[in-house]
Amino acid sequence: MSTHPPAPLNFTGRARALALRSWKVFRVNWHLGFTAFGGPPVHFRIFNEKFVKKTKWIDEQVYQELFSVSQALSGPGSTKMLYCINLIQDGFLAAVFSFLLWSLPGAIGMYALAVGVSKINETLPRPVYAVLSGLNAGTVGVIALAAVVLSEKAITDRLTRILVFLGATAGMLYNALCNAAGQGRRNSANDEESTEMSSVAKATATASCSSGARPRAGQGTQLSDLPVTEQEASTSSTAESEPRIIPSEFRLDFSWKIGTAIVACFFATFVAVMVTRGVFPNPPGLPLLYHLFVNMYLAGTIIFGGGPVVIPLLREYVVAEGWVNPRDFLIGLALIQAFPGPNFNFAVFLGALTAIGSGNNPVAGAVIAWVGIFSPGLILVHGTMGIWSAVRSKRWVKAVLRGVNASAVGLIYTAVYRIWCVGYIDEGFQYGKSLGADPWWVVVTATSYVGGRWFNLKAPAAIMLGAIMGLIRYGVVSA
Repeated sequence: MSTHPPAPLNFTGRARALALRSWKVFRVNWHLGFTAFGGPPVHFRIFNEKFVKKTKWIDEQVYQELFSVSQALSGPGSTKMLYCINLIQDGFLAAVFSFLLWSLPGAIGMYALAVGVSKINETLPRPVYAVLSGLNAGTVGVIALAAVVLSEKAITDRLTRILVFLGATAGMLYNALCNAAGQGRRNSANDEESTEMSSVAKATATASCSSGARPRAGQGTQLSDLPVTEQEASTSSTAESEPRIIPSEFRLDFSWKIGTAIVACFFATFVAVMVTRGVFPNPPGLPLLYHLFVNMYLAGTIIFGGGPVVIPLLREYVVAEGWVNPRDFLIGLALIQAFPGPNFNFAVFLGALTAIGSGNNPVAGAVIAWVGIFSPGLILVHGTMGIWSAVRSKRWVKAVLRGVNASAVGLIYTAVYRIWCVGYIDEGFQYGKSLGADPWWVVVTATSYVGGRWFNLKAPAAIMLGAIMGLIRYGVVSA
């Protein structure tokens, strides 16, 4: 009798090992898609607490590396980071599984919301608009706080301070150019007011960052692990001259050649997709849902800064095309801020509405938009991780990391700027207005920021407090 185990036993063993790894991934990741509110800046804090401190799947240095890689590439920043953490821990299948656990709860919720919005009347009750504006105002405070805290982490010397500033200004100027090209119909007075108030918000955040202010002892403890001041950094300034030692458990068994091939194939498919759309315009060329996929694929490829940046810019890809009306876009824009998980799930909402408006299956539209907007970032980061594994131990990498981190953190201020400019919505609005148009929304934003900074108010509670304060405003104004 042969001493070798039969083939079915080997298959069973592999299946059992796969089931155990899948269970581990599920046990660690399942709740994130339901509880991670506040957008990418807050997600990064959650990941640091979860994967660096609690599970110890990665260390602080690897966390900073993954943050840099995720922010340096286009697509959803926090989604790419979660994907990479699970890729390092358990491989490709675990990374894909974690992405599904992370994205699907919010995606399903946004699909249901799209179906509901498509059935409502032309106008919503006024209290609903007040709640939506309050959600936006509360979210701005949460993101502003995260931007300041991450700035304190990234700024270690004068150069990184300058890079944070340049990253923020570059992102705002990029958005300004897009607005000038695609939204020239806006009332110039509203634009001037939005610019003025966003400048005040930016100056306040920058002043907080520059002052090096830190939470008092016992307050805002969920943030206290993040700041690293210039003084603290100076004590380890000689470390950059030493090689980076990568622990074996944090190494990725992934060839740089394979990574390069994946990135090259992606750009080849991107060119093919764009050329096809140009050759077969709509109408009467390719189906509308194909053009929906191309627009989402393009957005996921060329737009940096994560969900808060891409969401307002998606207006030009769906509203300007006549696929989704402005009212429905503003409703979705407000509600995505209150949803957990990646903000890129907003594409599911827009894809379903596009399909409903054109007589197509809404599930097909939602899935096409979801795949189109998420796949570029995930493919690029997967290929880049192979290249990264070949260079991450080099001595100069630590210096480069500091610069990339600082520039990426600066982009978070762009998210504050963008949502501030369009956060106030009301009946009859074709475009969102600046939250600065009404002092009440400024107070809501400040309350959210101060509550998180000094009173340990969690992001979901801060956002819901914004909604409640919106209702209070409605009650006072309509009394």
